Amino acid sequence: MSMAVIGLIVGMALGFAGYFGGFGAFLLVAALGAVGFVAGRFLDGDLEPGDFFRPRDRDRDRDDRRR
Repeated sequence: MSMAVIGLIVGMALGFAGYFGGFGAFLLVAALGAVGFVAGRFLDGDLEPGDFFRPRDRDRDRDDRRR
């Protein structure tokens, strides 16, 4: 499934939640969608738990910008 189709489905889900459930439901659907996205990235192996808690290496970032 392409990213455009996924974006369309997510947008429609948020639109329905906002229309039928109000702003609170819109926020709940958006937050749960973000949690589901992150969980899916973990399951795919694209993210590791340490990615959120590990400090960035400033020297490495500077070296990357020089190239």
